[in-house]
Amino acid sequence: MEARQKLKTLLDQLNTVIVGKPSQVRDCVACLLAGGHLLIEDVPGVGKTTLAHALARAFGLQFSRVQFTADLMPSDLSGVSVYDRGREGFVFHPGPVFAQVLLADEINRASPKTQSALLEAMEEKQVTVEGETRALPSPFFVIATQNPHDQLGTFALPESQLDRFLMRISLGYPDRAAERALFSGADRRDMVEHLGNTLSPIELQALQQQVQAIHAADPLLDYVQDLMAATRSGRWFLQGLSPRAGIAVIRAAKAQALLSGRDYVAPDDVQAIFPQSVAHRLVPVGDAGRGPVEQVRAMLEAVPLP
Repeated sequence: MEARQKLKTLLDQLNTVIVGKPSQVRDCVACLLAGGHLLIEDVPGVGKTTLAHALARAFGLQFSRVQFTADLMPSDLSGVSVYDRGREGFVFHPGPVFAQVLLADEINRASPKTQSALLEAMEEKQVTVEGETRALPSPFFVIATQNPHDQLGTFALPESQLDRFLMRISLGYPDRAAERALFSGADRRDMVEHLGNTLSPIELQALQQQVQAIHAADPLLDYVQDLMAATRSGRWFLQGLSPRAGIAVIRAAKAQALLSGRDYVAPDDVQAIFPQSVAHRLVPVGDAGRGPVEQVRAMLEAVPLP
């Protein structure tokens, strides 16, 4: 089965588990194909954890889940060395971060110290424990879920942590038809357990290489730079996007193009992923009267196409 057909099959499988959210499911797959990390933010009970688990199952990757709590320590993620009397030395016991997919559930319920423990893992694909650096499996993805900041017991993620996520999405409440399907259908957790592996890790890495090879023409890059310049103008946001954010936009747009069956990036691809890729990195100006996502969309409409 060719790559495009496998990706279509994978999207169809995920949409049977997460009902009525095809665009969000597509964004998640694009994020993983681009080799980025994903942040899913919404109120409890709308399917964040189910979607993260289904993604890991569908890609056939080694999976680990950590429930973030206020008393979670960095060593609970990375692992510890324990003295072994038989070996007369310390033996390292890897933590749950040593997996191809790490589900960091309710990441903003942990303390900032524990949140920051993920920074090296997300950026460098390695962890340093007791002075020794250990490589993480490849591929390595962090899929984090978080609750809204106004809920009790949450800690806002620092800007440096947010910047490591390629995309942030929100599922939102289902429409009436989708909610009825949830009420009358099978348990979503059971559906995830029976979800097949559509892609192998080797096939996934091959697709990621295809994403890197997608062509981005000079006019398209000009358009991305125009959008970057608009965020830095002071009209829309307090601070503009960094070059790292621009690279993330291009990577995500290339993945979107691959999902559309094209070997080049179109302006539509950039527009489709731009709010999800940059809104969590930006703070609107004080008189905007809009949230970050709405402000990004308003800016997109104001910046002319190439």
